[in-house]
Amino acid sequence: MSGKFVLKKGSSGKFHFNLLAANGQVIATSETYESKESALNGIKSVQTNAPGATIVDETK
Repeated sequence: MSGKFVLKKGSSGKFHFNLLAANGQVIATSETYESKESALNGIKSVQTNAPGATIVDETK
């Protein structure tokens, strides 16, 4: 099984998503969005932009 995005609606009525690993562990949490549509666009952005993303190590 591969990872998945889980869209959630908080008690404030705003939306966010978690990216879960195949084992169900949360590996990323999004910012808060005002609308469901915006949150879904955030998911699409991660899906589009992350596969080739580079790692920038700013700890040095």
